[in-house]
Amino acid sequence: MNAPVRVGLIGSRFVSTIHAESLRRCAAAELVGVASPTPGHAAALAQRFGIPRHFTDYHELLALPELDLVVVGVPNHLHCPIALDAAAAGKHIVMEKPLCLNLAEADRMIAAARAAGVKLMYAEELCFAPKYVRLGALGRPTLLKQSEKHDGPHAAHFWDVERSGGGVTMDMGCHAIQFFRWMLNGARITSVYAQMSTLVHGDKTRGDDNALLILEFENGTVALAEESWTKLGGMDDRAEVHGSKGVAYADLLHGNAIETYSLEGYDYAVEKAGSTKGWSFAIYEEAWNYGFPQEMAHFVDCVRYDHPPQVTGEDGRVVLEVIFAAYESARTGRKVTLPFTTDAARPIDLWRPVPS
Repeated sequence: MNAPVRVGLIGSRFVSTIHAESLRRCAAAELVGVASPTPGHAAALAQRFGIPRHFTDYHELLALPELDLVVVGVPNHLHCPIALDAAAAGKHIVMEKPLCLNLAEADRMIAAARAAGVKLMYAEELCFAPKYVRLGALGRPTLLKQSEKHDGPHAAHFWDVERSGGGVTMDMGCHAIQFFRWMLNGARITSVYAQMSTLVHGDKTRGDDNALLILEFENGTVALAEESWTKLGGMDDRAEVHGSKGVAYADLLHGNAIETYSLEGYDYAVEKAGSTKGWSFAIYEEAWNYGFPQEMAHFVDCVRYDHPPQVTGEDGRVVLEVIFAAYESARTGRKVTLPFTTDAARPIDLWRPVPS
């Protein structure tokens, strides 16, 4: 394919804005449409980024004959139906994390993409973040750590476990799980132990707002994920790799920031920063530091040259399986071995079931 890959966005809020910014930087991509059911949202995003078409019904976007690829950034409970519709329309798919709500949905999505001959690609930007790409084990890896912490999500649907499927583990634990698998070249996870709690946001959600996950891998490596929606002052994203011959530490944002002191505050410092008065860390090239442009360029090239994606729907299913096992562990207080089979509709149902 010599022509640009023609891309449509399904979703129009925070993450879709990042997708649009990232795709606009990709010379091989052409944004042709955006869809969102909220009146005015798709039109506003289209105007901001010069996207020629906007729709309130994503089926109209999927009907565009020139469309090659859709990038989906919508609430979790909509992931599966949109993926099935996109596959039926013959469009390649990039699905934001987590892949979907449950393992049955994941299997349906993977099967539909395979039957339609389209790629189902799983958006995990940490596998493309430049600092993390450079990070590696010195000698044999023994311990991995990854933490992501802020004061809570932007949108209401994250707090609603019926739509999101869980709390911070579902929202951000998926980053750490795939990051660990990627760092260990796809090594199999054999067990997970998790502690979860709702410490600060009990008035907003029944989901967990703090979580610790300990993963064991078949190669003997242990990994620790720290996830929180209770950390004030802006996003914090860090990783450590301990090996038999050394150790490496990476701070994704603080290490690339401009340390700033302001008496009155200023417009923007970093994602989830509530205030810029006093000391703050102002980030530059934020999307690039996270790896979003690199991720989108990779997925576009996978469509353009028919390459296998680095992160697939199957990877997203593995991550979801570990998340379900983590919620089961948090309920029982015990280590849970993998593979883990469940017909639960949402991970949260294993830890804190919806009241009948």
